[in-house]
Amino acid sequence: MRKGLFALAAVGLLATGSMAACGDDKGSDTGSNGGSGTKAGKVGVILPDTKSSARWETADTKYLTEAFKAAGVEVEIKNAQNDKAAFQTIADGMIQEGVKVLMIVNLDAGTGKNVLDNAKKAGIATIDYDRLTPDGGANYYVSFDNVQVGKLQGQGLVDCLTAAKADKPFVAELNGSPTDNNATLFKQGYDSVLQPKYDSGEYQKGPDDSVPEWDNAKGGTIFEQQLTKQPKIAGVLAANDGLGNAAIEVLKKNKLNGKVPVTGQDATVQGLQNILAGDQCMTVYKAIKKEANAAAELAVALAKGQKPTTATGTTKDPKSGADVPSVLLTPEAITKANVKAVIDDGYVTKAELCTAAFAAACTAAGIS
Repeated sequence: MRKGLFALAAVGLLATGSMAACGDDKGSDTGSNGGSGTKAGKVGVILPDTKSSARWETADTKYLTEAFKAAGVEVEIKNAQNDKAAFQTIADGMIQEGVKVLMIVNLDAGTGKNVLDNAKKAGIATIDYDRLTPDGGANYYVSFDNVQVGKLQGQGLVDCLTAAKADKPFVAELNGSPTDNNATLFKQGYDSVLQPKYDSGEYQKGPDDSVPEWDNAKGGTIFEQQLTKQPKIAGVLAANDGLGNAAIEVLKKNKLNGKVPVTGQDATVQGLQNILAGDQCMTVYKAIKKEANAAAELAVALAKGQKPTTATGTTKDPKSGADVPSVLLTPEAITKANVKAVIDDGYVTKAELCTAAFAAACTAAGIS
């Protein structure tokens, strides 16, 4: 097992009380008391969509539901499906319902700030989950070190271009949504690795575009335009696995897949399969279960009227300049050499990854 995957101590949650749980396409609800004779308040969670990344549905919803159930605290988890009006409506409903804690993954800074401001006026504790809301004023922030995520992507692409013995390669950058502060941090990270290469002339800077709302279809169109503009693209810094796959599909049409290294992020099944096939250079694994557990532990303390003790770090709000108390977890680079580590960590199962088309590649990667 890779050291980086397990360097973080598992986030403990008190399993108290009994509880009922149910989930449907409208959200997940669990409920009971907070233990120790104290009635815990309800927690509301708003996730952003299911389109930009599979993780929101397959990982975050699952792990958050499990964590709150284990803690015996009632939670309502809803997904805004990339609809700002729906995001606002869901938030208004939770605020009117009287949740004690509101945890959000914003769709953009404006919508997120409005929701956080309304929650604050109602005396509700707030947590930015995964994405910081610039100037949002959330009480706490739980995420990964997102600049480090970008650095891993940048170094991963450098390693793959070095292995390919690329000579002054043109590098295209396919960035995440310009409204997502995380995308800004990822780019800050990978540009810190790539810019010195551009400056020295070792690499040539190719097209550099952001993809609105992390839309994979738009990402494919944008990359097709990038490749038309610069047919000699030899490496693609794609900000996540979805955008990476969009670029790979375009490369396949041009018989360039496997020849042009492509990065990713999120360690999705699709991304890992692309790595096994040799079409994707690397991805970044973020142990979502640890992130969900950390966020739940924070929310549980707030729901019980306690002062959280786990947010020992701080994150500088890029707009207000405020230091937001934070829990920041450590990401891990994944290549073909250590794909097995993601399975060992329980994030992806062998059955999901090693379908018939990838059985031989799985065996070659030591997945048995």
